[in-house]
Amino acid sequence: MKCTVLCTGSLKEQYWRDAESEYAKRMGRFGGWNTVELPESKLSNNPSDKEIAQALEKEGDAILKRLSPQAYTVALCVEGKTLSSESLADLLEKIPREGKSELMLVIGSSHGLSPKVKSACNFRLSISPMTFPHQMMRVILAEQFYRAHKINANESYHK
Repeated sequence: MKCTVLCTGSLKEQYWRDAESEYAKRMGRFGGWNTVELPESKLSNNPSDKEIAQALEKEGDAILKRLSPQAYTVALCVEGKTLSSESLADLLEKIPREGKSELMLVIGSSHGLSPKVKSACNFRLSISPMTFPHQMMRVILAEQFYRAHKINANESYHK
């Protein structure tokens, strides 16, 4: 199954790009891993709640334009459901049975995702109740989805 990560912002350091690239290469045999980076809204050094809400709205509009109706969409957000690696593997097996041929993972900016993006997605996922830098989260996400595919393929890796 083709997997697209739709994210706000970019990986700035080469080591994060290298790590994500390694998992993208590994995911090639499972349908691929593609990343689409959208621009992050510029905010002042100490943004107000209103400024943050406006930025999330603008970023949300850009994300919604990119969501595919053929895709099963997953919003990464702290209030999402946490899954074990095995449960994530189960979710990946369920998606084609729902008639979806693609998976889209949506990562917002450091301020999160707009409520309308969360509402538009099929599932809300939380990787952990802990907070991680967005750049690290992309690598963790790639690793976890690679792990889930390996579990589904009955291949060693995940233990």
